Amino acid sequence: MKYRQINNNSINQVMLIITILLISVLVFKNLLYYLPGFLGAITLYILFRQSYTKFTTIRGWNKPLTSILYILLSIVFIVLPVWALIDYMVPQINEFLSNRDLIVEKFNTLKVYLSDKPFLKDIDMSDAALLSFLQSLARFIPNILNSVVEVVINIVVTFFVLYFMQVHSKRMETVIYNAVPFSHTSKKEIWDEINLMVRSNAIGIPILGFIQGVVAMIGYWIFGVDNYVMLGILTGVSSIVPILGTMTIYVPICVMSFATGDTYHAIALTLYCFFLVGGIDNILRFSILKSIGDVPPMITVFGVLLGLNMFGMLGLIFGPLILSSIGVLIKVYGNEYGRRKSTPEAIIAEELPPTPTSEVQE
Repeated sequence: MKYRQINNNSINQVMLIITILLISVLVFKNLLYYLPGFLGAITLYILFRQSYTKFTTIRGWNKPLTSILYILLSIVFIVLPVWALIDYMVPQINEFLSNRDLIVEKFNTLKVYLSDKPFLKDIDMSDAALLSFLQSLARFIPNILNSVVEVVINIVVTFFVLYFMQVHSKRMETVIYNAVPFSHTSKKEIWDEINLMVRSNAIGIPILGFIQGVVAMIGYWIFGVDNYVMLGILTGVSSIVPILGTMTIYVPICVMSFATGDTYHAIALTLYCFFLVGGIDNILRFSILKSIGDVPPMITVFGVLLGLNMFGMLGLIFGPLILSSIGVLIKVYGNEYGRRKSTPEAIIAEELPPTPTSEVQE
């Protein structure tokens, strides 16, 4: 009886893949602290890739100097505004939490208003609930302050990695292209999906949050809401919250307006928030954001939930990307192993890194 011998080449291939995976897990585990920096570099690389390639390849700009220029622009238009926002918000929230008398006064006013309202009266408005809420907020602020060092380190890592990704972009893309064991059609679909998800979320989410925050701030100012600037910023930031979004901020504000007894302004503010602040979300998603990237809402919502648990704030970008990769991989499987394969001639490969045909030259 003859036994079929396993091909040594297949064994070597499996052992090589296992070795690569084990080393990758080891590296990932020990560099997890710097993961946000690497993800940030990937995000900026994809956002800048087209223009960077245009300047360095077509116009002949110096690669290192062009990369430094993009890093400086990123610092000025991304890092500094975010830093200024945090620098403004932390003292404001600290001041609010330190004014216990004002908090208790507003809490008691809200408790009296809700005590005889259907459904709302079942909300826990006990002193213990207020104390628990304040303790949670008090713990949240030091966590932000303690993470400042981590944020600074990862910003440095982001720009450090971005520099070498851009300067050696041709070599890097060629290596990745050759390493992916799929056809040109499948590689293009994977790249298109990554490019779409990163661009749509990295550009679309800040645009949506900024506009909703500004619109909310204007409404709070018109209808006499205290601390309208801080609450407007919080409303814009809350736009990243899945499903509820800005309602997590403006609904309590509207309820408090009713509780203070100014019914006219409360009704006007409620209508303003629901139709303008909330409605602008749909308008933007079907106009500006759709032109950036038509991402299905289900992938955005559940992808954000997934990403926030895995990567923190950068999960807003990479969470939907991971979720959408399931559908892309199913397409890749169909391309590679299905009965009907797409013809390469039908694929437009403008955005895909050029197919390497010879040895890479820098």
